[in-house]
Amino acid sequence: MPTATASVATSFTPLHDRILVRRVEEVESIRGGIIIPDSAKEKPQEGEVISVGKGKSNDEGKVFPLDVKSGDRILFGKYSGTEIKIDGEDFLIMREEEVLGILKKH
Repeated sequence: MPTATASVATSFTPLHDRILVRRVEEVESIRGGIIIPDSAKEKPQEGEVISVGKGKSNDEGKVFPLDVKSGDRILFGKYSGTEIKIDGEDFLIMREEEVLGILKKH
């Protein structure tokens, strides 16, 4: 299983159906000369999957791998996940079921 390596000195592998996500900040645009302070901005709901757990297991112990993988760009709900810091960098840990979808560029 891949572990968190993208500019993270500490190796972190989520358990079961959890994933480690780095928020992707949107490009700031200023309209009409008004600058919105960071405290008033909404946090982005898009992120990059850094590492994933092995998958969800059923009652018989069979493991089902996750649909998301390291490097995927995902969308998630506004209040999804738990915010954590690893080596001073902010991440989210969430269950795969909190992911709304995978973004693909064509």
